[in-house]
Amino acid sequence: MSAAQQTIHVGGQWRSAASGATRDIIDPVDASVFAVVSEGDVADTDAAVAAARSAFDDGSWPRTAVTERAGLLRRVADLLERDRERIGALESQDAGKTLEEGRVDVDCVRDAFRYFADLVMNESGGRVVDAGNDEVHSVVVHEPVGVCALITPWNYPLLQASWKIAPALAAGNTFVIKPSEITPLTTVALIGLLTEAGLPQGVANIVTGAGTTVGARLAEHPDVDLVSFTGGLASGTKVARAAADTVKKVALELGGKNPNVVFADACATDEGFDTAVDQALNAAFIHSGQVCSAGSRLIVEEPLRDRFVTELARRAERIRLGRGTDPGVECGPLVSARQLARTEDFVASAMEEGAVLRAGGERPDGPGYFYRPTVLDRCDRRMRVVREEVFGPVLTVETFRTEEEAVALANDTEYGLAGAVWTADAGRARRVAGRLRHGTVWINDFHPYLPQAEWGGFGKSGIGRELGPTGLAEYREAKHIYQNLAPRPVRWFAG
Repeated sequence: MSAAQQTIHVGGQWRSAASGATRDIIDPVDASVFAVVSEGDVADTDAAVAAARSAFDDGSWPRTAVTERAGLLRRVADLLERDRERIGALESQDAGKTLEEGRVDVDCVRDAFRYFADLVMNESGGRVVDAGNDEVHSVVVHEPVGVCALITPWNYPLLQASWKIAPALAAGNTFVIKPSEITPLTTVALIGLLTEAGLPQGVANIVTGAGTTVGARLAEHPDVDLVSFTGGLASGTKVARAAADTVKKVALELGGKNPNVVFADACATDEGFDTAVDQALNAAFIHSGQVCSAGSRLIVEEPLRDRFVTELARRAERIRLGRGTDPGVECGPLVSARQLARTEDFVASAMEEGAVLRAGGERPDGPGYFYRPTVLDRCDRRMRVVREEVFGPVLTVETFRTEEEAVALANDTEYGLAGAVWTADAGRARRVAGRLRHGTVWINDFHPYLPQAEWGGFGKSGIGRELGPTGLAEYREAKHIYQNLAPRPVRWFAG
């Protein structure tokens, strides 16, 4: 595009940055500039927070009937369905994922809006508390938190925006969202759909810009009541520190280093073996491994290792890279030159520490930020590539001999977002799933999630939950209303 889009939305109006600054958006397939957006700063952020504050304190949305709020969420879902191809293609180009992944993301966003619409519609008017006295009516109600700052990552920009926006609106809040400066375009499009659906002015605001300016200001702003952040551990801890001074509510989803545990009995048949290998590829290499819940740690039972890793490496080498909209492409590029360099550094350090390269480990010829899906065998917990989140198409292989050892390896991480266990033994499946210290555990599967089930992690994977009833509760405050139906003097003091 030759001119910058007005991608800052404040008080119902699209505008350029107050400073006039812009940012180029890069197509990761060929490193070309394919869009230019407004680059907001502190002044734009303060204006957006002021608009959200006014809309919450003096506007109609927090006091709008639940039926109307749910109706708006459903209209947004319908608009997403209408624009599925357009927005899916935009997500594909902006984030570098395949077109089918972009389409699936739009479907998941649609489902999230419909889920939270249904959830608030089916709630009661509050929880009645038995005070043990017929002359007292006591009830606990839930009210919106207020102004919410929503900060989203670059890997699933539209999906992560919906996990925050849908419950925030369902609860009656106003918000300012800051998408990743690398992949902001579909979030801008979503704000447009909210406006088209009839959301009152000032309820939804967006500031495109850097995390170091816009994100930092949102986290510390005294008129923000809650900050919800999804991203890296280092940035998340900065958000929490900044939010502490104003004692605002904080929800953090900070990624993971996720184990995929495969017992030999899961591969006792040809079909079982094929399924476990196929799912290990999906776990590690969907969206080039740029997934917070990626199964980047394969932990396989020792007698199965050689056969399993040999087949896994063979299939990994055959994964077709390219532009996500091209026919037959199975995997896109990494999102940026920085992420490509980071991935290369992790693989190099792994090789220095003794890992055995079984597949990938290099850039293909040509432009863009592509990296071959990589399988590293003979890994152990001392290696940096096993301990830290790579966020690239890199799968490490560790082995175990006993169930106890498998559980110990899977839990030997400072993170705790997700994990999986593969076994034909139902008792073992339940035992291992019960002992894994991860927020989501899959048995004989990897990656599916449900909007009605909570998502979040243990340990340094964050605090709080998204999705499910708890995901809605994050955007609410509980209030106890105690009504004396027959007031009379207490006579505590004689007078």
